[in-house]
Amino acid sequence: MKAKSFKLKTMAKEKGKLERPALYLLTIFFHMFLIILAACVLFSCQKNEKHKVLRIGLPEEPKSLNLWLGTDANSRKILFQIYQPLFTRDPKTLKIIPWLAKEDPVFDKEKLTYTVKLREAKWSDGSEFTSADVLFTKKLFFDFKIPRYYSKWKAIKQIVAIDKHTLVFYLKKPSAIFLSRVLTAPIVSEKEWGQVAADALKSEKPLRYLQNHSLETPLGTGPFTLFEYRKGAYLHMKKNPYFFGTGETIANHLLGPYVDSLLFKIYGTNDIAILALKKGDIDMYWWDIQPGYIEDLKKKPHIQLFFNKKSALYYMGFNLRKPPFNDKALRQAIATAIDKEFILTRILQNYGTPMHSIVPSGNVFWSNPNVRKYGDGLIPYSHIKEAYKILKNAGYTWDIEPLDAGGDIVEAKGMKLPSGIPMDKFVILTPPADYDPKRAFAGIMIQEWLRKLGMQAFARPMAFNSLLDTVKGKHEFDVFILGYGRLNLDPDYLRTFFYSKNDKPNGWNMSGYNNPTFDKLAQQQKSIVDNEARKKVIWEMQQMLMEDVPYIPLYNPHIIEAVSTKEFTGWIEQVNGIGSIWSLCVVKPNN
Repeated sequence: MKAKSFKLKTMAKEKGKLERPALYLLTIFFHMFLIILAACVLFSCQKNEKHKVLRIGLPEEPKSLNLWLGTDANSRKILFQIYQPLFTRDPKTLKIIPWLAKEDPVFDKEKLTYTVKLREAKWSDGSEFTSADVLFTKKLFFDFKIPRYYSKWKAIKQIVAIDKHTLVFYLKKPSAIFLSRVLTAPIVSEKEWGQVAADALKSEKPLRYLQNHSLETPLGTGPFTLFEYRKGAYLHMKKNPYFFGTGETIANHLLGPYVDSLLFKIYGTNDIAILALKKGDIDMYWWDIQPGYIEDLKKKPHIQLFFNKKSALYYMGFNLRKPPFNDKALRQAIATAIDKEFILTRILQNYGTPMHSIVPSGNVFWSNPNVRKYGDGLIPYSHIKEAYKILKNAGYTWDIEPLDAGGDIVEAKGMKLPSGIPMDKFVILTPPADYDPKRAFAGIMIQEWLRKLGMQAFARPMAFNSLLDTVKGKHEFDVFILGYGRLNLDPDYLRTFFYSKNDKPNGWNMSGYNNPTFDKLAQQQKSIVDNEARKKVIWEMQQMLMEDVPYIPLYNPHIIEAVSTKEFTGWIEQVNGIGSIWSLCVVKPNN
């Protein structure tokens, strides 16, 4: 009996040894099945679902889905589908139009009030959106001095709710930017943020507490809501069934959304994202594509490319606080020596436009086309000759002039200032080539053009944060090349960049421009509510800046975007590209 019992136990052990690998493999296959099943759901492998999911590639992870912290481009792409403003811009005309607001505001010039009527909208949980939410949002801005919003909303003396859908905004003084910079702020739900704000105010660092608060399913009034987020992989948003715009015609567009959900996939590099687009794994890559990819993408019949102007400014700035760049004639000569057509053709590969004013030409209402255009229309090398004339007339001399007796360009030597003192060498600071090759290459070319005039110019790349600290913080520089990739469409930034009181460490007046007449105009335009009257002042400010040349506007690259046309059509083109809430509300499946 013992022998038989031992034999049975031995057989059981041997059977277990055989069964365990089989069980292990079965477990693996089961998990693989679940992964494949999840992938099919997420990437819409089922034929009857595929057309309902719009798949969008992102270049990087959103830094935060907390509205008060997520200010980077990828975070905003998600957050701005959820949180909505009272007013927004028409994608075609760029005019301010009602969004959560029902109609244009009524302005009382005597009382300095704006009366705003709200749409009958709902939050994504079905609760009612009311005046109380707007009042709460304003209180949030003030209680926490929330960056980007508080400084604009300080123009408001008080807000009075007449009823659940009517508000009266009382201003401290007339404000030209009230509609464009104040009423375009996102409105949040008191129901969702009320208790969070109360707890934050009791904490040691209230703003940080507010910014660190995590929301799994944030309440919004936008076209989509957050459904699932897997960091490093994807972010899934579903259509908001309570979106106020569904079925409404706004800015001549009948809004949907016409897709059930958005699937944002995170890619580490442009190469991988572009490959996914070509293979049809995504329907859109939401990022500015570099010109080097264009020819390859053009070969794909299902890829559509879009080229749109940006509201951007890439420029060269001078330190006007010290010689020699406190001399306007020198700055004008340098502006003339720069061949912007060369920059357009060789650096931008014709995907962009030369800039002649601080306000981009795509911003057609505010951009002044009549400013002084240095070197415009000149053939190569004529820029050097015209710049030489400006310098010679201003009293600059050389041991050997850049032009010989026959008018040919020769190697100049010993350039001297009008005072007779030799002009020292100077440095053109640029971002490094791996950060922005366009600005780095522009710096090298400008260096070469200025050397033909006899200037000892040296382009020097510098780590971007160090460059900002040197230029904006310490003011220890000669010349720099920087840019703003997304300027606000309201041109009040002219005041911000060049108002003399902003010439301070870490202030926005990086060049140290000081012109009392300009300051007066800059302050004046802030209070002009009538756009046509304000436009005249803004145009005059641009003319003044291009005469004094604290900055030389260089170029404005096109924003280049690509989509797959296999599944969806209907993207809306506008300044700053097709990637916007308008496109996501209008794009439709092909069938």
